[in-house]
Amino acid sequence: MTSSNAPKSQAVEQAKAFIAGGFGGASAVLVGHPFDLTKTRLQTAAPGVYKGALDVVRQTLARDGVTGLYRGMVPPLLGVTPIFAVSFWAYDASKKLIFALTPNRTTERLSTAELACAGFMSAVPTTLITAPVERAKVMLQVQGQGGSETKHKGVLAVMRHLYKEGGMRSIFRGTGATLARDGPGSAAYFAAYEVTKKFLTPAGASPADLNLSAVILAGGTAGVAMWAIAIPPDVLKSRLQSAPEGKYAGFMDCARKTIAADGVGALWKGFGPAMSRAFPANAATFLGVEVSRQLMDKFF
Repeated sequence: MTSSNAPKSQAVEQAKAFIAGGFGGASAVLVGHPFDLTKTRLQTAAPGVYKGALDVVRQTLARDGVTGLYRGMVPPLLGVTPIFAVSFWAYDASKKLIFALTPNRTTERLSTAELACAGFMSAVPTTLITAPVERAKVMLQVQGQGGSETKHKGVLAVMRHLYKEGGMRSIFRGTGATLARDGPGSAAYFAAYEVTKKFLTPAGASPADLNLSAVILAGGTAGVAMWAIAIPPDVLKSRLQSAPEGKYAGFMDCARKTIAADGVGALWKGFGPAMSRAFPANAATFLGVEVSRQLMDKFF
């Protein structure tokens, strides 16, 4: 009886991880998109267009109103929900894989290095969804900056344009840069979350019993840890995905040309908005994950 129920129980737990991740992703987009738009515009604009993050916000509000801060939100809202769903499912599956590959363990807890490894592994399948979603989002976000023409009215128009321009290769441009950002970033993200939860857990208690304020703190810390190392590849990803066809031969060519034209400091453009977004957006992410998981545990 126990053995026949084990696969079913495992499938239910994997489904819970997938659904909870989706709730977390939607929460992250709703809270963090204006910060993300500001970051992307700073990263892709020509020198002199903006004086800083606040100037991006000022110009965006003057040109498009409050709704301008949410330009390009549909692609991540439609894409980030499954992206986070896959990410949290893959993280859960990666932890199980590490346990399976290390049968002679002396503890039932994964080390920080193993948690980071599971986090990195979670980024691999997630990138297949993230790359085209980010491509469309970036294309929509950079429209109108510096007085440029608004060409695309929505995500479908962007996708049609990209496919006509270069087929699936154009839609998936920046996939390598996305993995270069999200692999190390996810390693730091999940490890920081687990380590912070462990630090906040009183002696003799379980991290699963932490209150929501502790979850918010751990989630925000995870976001800060991720973006502390993810900005340089994110800058290159944004430039690759927003550039005209043929401007860059690839990730390394983009890095070389960016540094040659704007200096090494260009690799840290958007750091302020990214870090400003990191805590609230990822606190919302893990809050959405944990609350939805608790609700599912009550009913399933």
